[in-house]
Amino acid sequence: MIQREIIFQNIAEAREQLEAIEKSMLDPQYEECELRIDLEHAYHHLNYAWNIRNESEASLARHSHDDFVK
Repeated sequence: MIQREIIFQNIAEAREQLEAIEKSMLDPQYEECELRIDLEHAYHHLNYAWNIRNESEASLARHSHDDFVK
């Protein structure tokens, strides 16, 4: 794994999002659509961390928006 710092940052972001979800779940007004968006945000960080783990710095610098989405 050559992108440890980016992996670390994205895991931290996912953790923060999951903690926010836990707090939001205490609010009876928190809706399923909000949960979906919040979980997608947490998942995005974990997925990105996994998929860039062995990408070179040069490769990451060349990533387009389409690469990011993919």
